[in-house]
Amino acid sequence: MVEDEAHLARVVKRGLTQEGFNVEVVCDGPEALHRATENRYDAIVLDIMLPGLNGYQVCAELRKNGVWTPILMLTALTEALDHAEALDLGADDFLVKPFSFVVLVAHLRALVRRSERERPVVLAAGDLRLDPARHRCWRGETEIPLTARQFSLMECLMRRAGEVVGKTDLLEQVWDLNYEGDGNIVEVYVRKLRQKLDIPYGRNSIQTVRLVGYRLDPDGG
Repeated sequence: MVEDEAHLARVVKRGLTQEGFNVEVVCDGPEALHRATENRYDAIVLDIMLPGLNGYQVCAELRKNGVWTPILMLTALTEALDHAEALDLGADDFLVKPFSFVVLVAHLRALVRRSERERPVVLAAGDLRLDPARHRCWRGETEIPLTARQFSLMECLMRRAGEVVGKTDLLEQVWDLNYEGDGNIVEVYVRKLRQKLDIPYGRNSIQTVRLVGYRLDPDGG
């Protein structure tokens, strides 16, 4: 658990220990980054407002370094964009302070269960490859960095390569079942994916099917 409010950290650690968790507490970003990189944990509870490095920076560095321990972010921020930034940087879940301890435990147990699932295979479509477990993507032998949201969108398309995937399906799978924002967000992210995965390589693998959705053509040239 990474939390600089000493009282909150003590209370949460005591409660989680009583629930059967083995808890380590650190109070700043650099130490959190060091420990999470050097040690294996089932989950990380990560506050956003931290000294040294904030939670966003810690999360981004961990994912950049290939550390995919499930991360639950704690924040006093309430803006939807703050939550979206956390998820885009690779966090798996978040809770807004003040939070219910019962809800915290439920979220943690869900994250641990999710991380125990069998590692997914590397997905391939033509010379595109996607490794969901390590969050890595390649065009041929060139590795291409993707944000968490871009990666999720690409994974949805690759799992149904050759099929048309509707915009509504993508919104539900990549964003949220109850997402009520601008549906054009899908087009924005598809455009970003094309700029990274298609255009520099003279490809047209991510295709628009007008008025329906998008299709990943493994042979798109």
